[in-house]
Amino acid sequence: MPAFWEEPDFDDHELVQVVRDRASGLTAIIALHSTHLGPGAGGTRFWHYADGAGALRDALRLSRGMSYKNAMAGLPMGGGKAVILADENRTKTPEMIAAFGDAIAALNGRYVTAEDVGMSEADMVAIHQRTRHVCGLPATDPDLAGGDPGPFTSRGIFYGVKAAVRHKLGRDDLSGVHVAVQGTGSVGGGLARLLAAEGAKLTLADVNVDRVAALAAELGGTAVNAGAIMDVECDVFSPNALGAILDDGGIARIKAPIVAGGANNQLARPKHGPMLHDRGILYAPDYVINGGGIIAVTLEYLAREKGQPCTRAEVMERLEEIPLRLEAIWRESDACGQPADQVADAMAQRLIGR
Repeated sequence: MPAFWEEPDFDDHELVQVVRDRASGLTAIIALHSTHLGPGAGGTRFWHYADGAGALRDALRLSRGMSYKNAMAGLPMGGGKAVILADENRTKTPEMIAAFGDAIAALNGRYVTAEDVGMSEADMVAIHQRTRHVCGLPATDPDLAGGDPGPFTSRGIFYGVKAAVRHKLGRDDLSGVHVAVQGTGSVGGGLARLLAAEGAKLTLADVNVDRVAALAAELGGTAVNAGAIMDVECDVFSPNALGAILDDGGIARIKAPIVAGGANNQLARPKHGPMLHDRGILYAPDYVINGGGIIAVTLEYLAREKGQPCTRAEVMERLEEIPLRLEAIWRESDACGQPADQVADAMAQRLIGR
């Protein structure tokens, strides 16, 4: 295995740290991509990987994505990410979480963590017992921000889908617009409910067959096999599961003029953004459209650090900036002929001083 700095996804990361705690059985990777704008902020993923290389790849790619996401969201935060390597049974113990919290504390504020796949609000509360550098603690009042970032992520994606439909299809509403939603968990399910409320036609898919069937019945949508969702002819393909699905084969299968969804790292490799562009498919860069969650938890964290509350209304106002950023990317892409992902990357890189 090559050294981590020789990995294709290494992008001059400031820090890549392997955390081992023999007593608890913890193995984790913390990656800081950039702290140019502030402490590296990004969630912790608890996942079973086939090998360590897969975990490292996730940490590198996701932390770089967080640098871009936080910069494009106008947040005074850099980019970081952590992955905890779970065993096949997804064994998670209080001792492991405590050891992980201690590892964050040892970085003295350079990394601020949050909830991600496999982690919960309860885990964030437990980590907070070891370090204050945690975003997204449960709200103490229904009018205050905090807790699960999923609903805010869904709301931001919803605004982004509406902006994409307006830009590409010239439609100001979603009535009858056919959206194929891949992944119906916290984010994808929340998005589907928002789309249904505006009259969108839904085709849904998820590896959890029971969950997607129940949601389709609730919303009057159609459930299809998880492996078939990319073949659905629709107006918008919305990926909201795990990343790297937009590869050579995946892009060839898409039968939609728009790709707009919340999954991280949707493009398998840099060449795949231009492939979408060449096919005339409008792409919403993932780290821009899915920024609602990090906006919510970061505003809560920054306010808490100042001893102040952060209201849900403040967060909702900031979410309305997401479609404006997407529109700016698409306008520049239209004007210069460059793919939207390259335009967004250039914008983000300028913001982080690269």
